[in-house]
Amino acid sequence: MSETKTHLRRGWTTGACATAAAKAAFTALITGRFPDPVEITLPKGQRVSFSLAKEQLTETSAMAAVIKDAGDDPDVTHGALIVVTVSIDKSSSVISFRSGNGVGTVTKIGLPIGVGEPAINPVPREMIKNAILEVAKANGKKVGVIVEVSIPGGEEIAQKTWNPRLGIVGGLSILGTTGVVIPFSCSAWIHSIHRGIDVARAADVPHVGACTGSISETAVRQKYGLPESSILDMGDFVGGTLKYLRRHPIPRVTIGGGFGKISKLGQGHLDLHSGRSQVDLGWLAKLAACASASDEVIDQIYAANTAMEVLGIASQNKLHLADLVANEARVIALDVLSRAPVAVEVLIFDRSGQLVGAANGW
Repeated sequence: MSETKTHLRRGWTTGACATAAAKAAFTALITGRFPDPVEITLPKGQRVSFSLAKEQLTETSAMAAVIKDAGDDPDVTHGALIVVTVSIDKSSSVISFRSGNGVGTVTKIGLPIGVGEPAINPVPREMIKNAILEVAKANGKKVGVIVEVSIPGGEEIAQKTWNPRLGIVGGLSILGTTGVVIPFSCSAWIHSIHRGIDVARAADVPHVGACTGSISETAVRQKYGLPESSILDMGDFVGGTLKYLRRHPIPRVTIGGGFGKISKLGQGHLDLHSGRSQVDLGWLAKLAACASASDEVIDQIYAANTAMEVLGIASQNKLHLADLVANEARVIALDVLSRAPVAVEVLIFDRSGQLVGAANGW
């Protein structure tokens, strides 16, 4: 019997695409010819090639563009055109960066790039600089150029990312630490959670909400009057959120989510995705038993199809099951935080955004 394996195709980060476009543009600027395909070196030493989608050369500047290919990863920037224009800078001998159309500008402290700078992260900047210096050295040229990165339509795409919340305005960020996008690694989401914590800490925010979805996010914001910048779009990555908070604490954290997601946390799962953890109805039935539920109610919980059905059974029988689940989830969260100076509250909301369970830490 043979087993068929599906191999997901890897893709390239915006940083790798921008590096390829920058190298091609700078090469054309000093040699008059665009290399196509253009080869670059990734941070771990791999040599990879990119085809150019556009190119243009004038006496003082050159433009090259590469289409972002995220492979089989569901990346919002897949198919975006990464455009880099390299211009001669007669007033300087260094490589400087500018945001073009669709690339954001940093407006809040706490990110790895300073306020007022183009949202081009440190590793992509280093990759671009190294690629330009490689070409300059090979051709015996001195470096004094301005690198402008653009992404047509990037401002609209950025609305689907964390950038507005992080204070990155006007477009997308140029990201990547390895140059490679690993399909479904979810590393970009976790990276955004970490940056959200960094921004909150830099602004001395005393209280953040870490929420599993839009309903709980809205409810937590309304309950405490929190600004958008104080909400972490945690999604399923409660483990990644708590482990980063352990090393980079914020005084108060409200974990908000639906009954099913928080039940999984209470069971000890730190990845709440339905493909990687399931609600244990037996566990919920045992909690109900601890709350003196009748045998009939316990049997109904065991026989339920979904967590939402369990919540309905508990509500009909005036059983405060959601409070017990929230308390179990809070115990798990505190264990992961491992004595970090973080006060934790867990709130459970139903699908209408009504609070149905709570475990307070203050």
